[in-house]
Amino acid sequence: MAAGERIEHVVQIRRSACVVKGGRRFSFGALVVVGDGNGKAGWGYAKAGEVPQAVEKAVREAERRMTKYHLVEAGGGGVSIPYQLEGRCGASRVRLIQAKGGTGLIAGGAVRAVLNAVGVTEILSKLHGSTNSVNVVKAVFDALEASEDVHALVAARNPEPLSKGDA
Repeated sequence: MAAGERIEHVVQIRRSACVVKGGRRFSFGALVVVGDGNGKAGWGYAKAGEVPQAVEKAVREAERRMTKYHLVEAGGGGVSIPYQLEGRCGASRVRLIQAKGGTGLIAGGAVRAVLNAVGVTEILSKLHGSTNSVNVVKAVFDALEASEDVHALVAARNPEPLSKGDA
């Protein structure tokens, strides 16, 4: 992928109707995930009178929400998460499990869209509870936000070893 190129997934289009004197007036809501395929991604949800305008508004919101996430090499040229993560939103719970190279992206629907946009290629996932797409996307981002840089964690847990004079 070229530098500056972005991955854009329309996860869901919702149609809602408002009953007015002359009949029904439809509006559309779009759930979009945008990422660079290299650890940065965001999500957006927007409504408009037409589908293209709803998608455009959602993309702008997703670009404003883009955040960098910590990823690691999984071997075999793949990219995975540093350790098992769990995210929640509403009644949706998503568990993301680190996988070895060659496993692939084992995820469905909304989870796959988010992980693909972030750039993860080797991962297992399990969805518990509600399968509402908006809550699932939020739960995946909640899980990814909980990840920390492995090197920073090791440094925080293992302070400088004591020298012979300190003991």
